[in-house]
Formats: sequence, C-alpha cells, structure tokens
Amino acid sequence: MRIPLLSLSLLGCAVGAWAEPAAQLDGPVGGWRHSGLLEPQQGPRVAYPTPPIDRGGQRGRSLIEGRLQGLEGQRQPHRLVVNGNPLPLYTDAQGRFVRPYNFGAGSNSVELASADGQSLKRVQFYEADSLKTPARVRVVLGWDDPKAELDLHLLTPDGQHAFWADPVMSNGGGLDVDSVDGPGPEMFTMTAPLHGTYLVYVNYWGNLGSGGYNFQAGSNQNEVITAQISLVFNENTPNEKRETFLVPLRGIGDLQLIKAFDY
Repeated sequence: MRIPLLSLSLLGCAVGAWAEPAAQLDGPVGGWRHSGLLEPQQGPRVAYPTPPIDRGGQRGRSLIEGRLQGLEGQRQPHRLVVNGNPLPLYTDAQGRFVRPYNFGAGSNSVELASADGQSLKRVQFYEADSLKTPARVRVVLGWDDPKAELDLHLLTPDGQHAFWADPVMSNGGGLDVDSVDGPGPEMFTMTAPLHGTYLVYVNYWGNLGSGGYNFQAGSNQNEVITAQISLVFNENTPNEKRETFLVPLRGIGDLQLIKAFDY
C-alpha cells in the first residue's frame, strides 16, 4: 500500500514533536585530559545566546558548549551542574549554548538537565594539568535572568576586594570568570587562602538588552531575580564541603551580604 506524501509529511512532523529530549555536549569530553596539550589558547569564540565577554583575571578557562534538543518551546532556564554547582542555563532558539568555566585539577563532572529536572547528559573527566592547583576556596554565582547583570564581590582577610573592575588580587585570589552577558557564571578562586574572615557579596548592577547595558527598572525579564551562590571548600578532594544559597534581588543597586566565613 502506498502512503500519500502528505501523510508522510505529517508523520514526520509528529515524530519530531514526539522526539525525546536529548543533549549534545561538544566540550568538555569525558576521559583523561591535559588542558595545556588538548586545548591550546584560541581567539574569542562565538557563544549563545550571547557572547561571554569574559574579563576574569586568570587563565586556563574552558568552554562548556553543546546543544539541547527536543526542548523547543519549553520554559527556560534549563540546568547546568558543574562539579555539583547548579547553574541556570539558557540557550538560543536552536538550543545552542556556550558557558565559560575554570576547571580545577582532579576529577570534574558536567551534567545537563531540562528545566523540569530531567537529566539529559553527563560527562566525567580527569584534569591532569600539573600547573593547576586544586581550589581551596571557590565561590560560584549564577542567576535566572538573562537580561540582568549581577556581580560577585569578595573581600579577603587582608582587605583586598575582588570584583569586575579589579579581578586579580596580589594574594593569589581572583575572579576566574566574570561573565557580563547574563546569567553567569561568575567565579572566585583561591588556592592558598589566607587565614581570617572572608566576605561574599552579590550586587544587582544593571540590565542588558539589545541596545546594551541600561539601568531602567523593569527592562530585565523577571520581577524577582534569584541568585544562586555556591561556596565550595577543598574542591575535588575527599575533604570537599559546600554550601548553596538562594538570594532574591528585586531592584537595580541591591547589594546583599551572602556569607561571612573564617578560614
């Protein structure tokens, strides 16, 4: 029996509509890697949904990039979980995404999940770069509004202040990733922490639209922005400990003290 072409076309559309969600992860790949050999420094990369204008102070960052399929029309953000740090993940209309991250030495993992929590893809790899030292203190910031710009601020016991305008500290700490295209991540790392009190702040700096940055209330996407901050000690070691904070931000200029801790 012959099936009319129109019926085949409709059948194809139905199959596409019923396709199971899936994730393609182009990088990083699983296994053993030495970033100094496998990932030479290249020029600026195009990222989605917008380029990650990255002014971090340290080198060795990697791009997590890929595509989510079968999720067209579903709500965002989806979820990117890196070494247990959950971050909001937005894509372009074709499902593509690129996010910067600075992986530490040792075992690392990347997981992609849909907005409803369905796990789509997970890779595990071992970073064997001998030049990388495990992070003793790591702070990761993400947020759920791609049209807002939030900033991470860290004050260290010797009085130094790491933020977007001064990302590198003389004590060895600094911002690895300062993404200014929304919704992060922003990341602070210190491999040899000073003893004393640290202060972690998050600032709702402004908004980001097609015309660039602005300070117009309501030009962002959500009435209340949820910032998610992960504080990680001794990452990728048997002594790893972490805390996660969810903080609402309502207006441009909001500055929240997230955590004061002693090391």
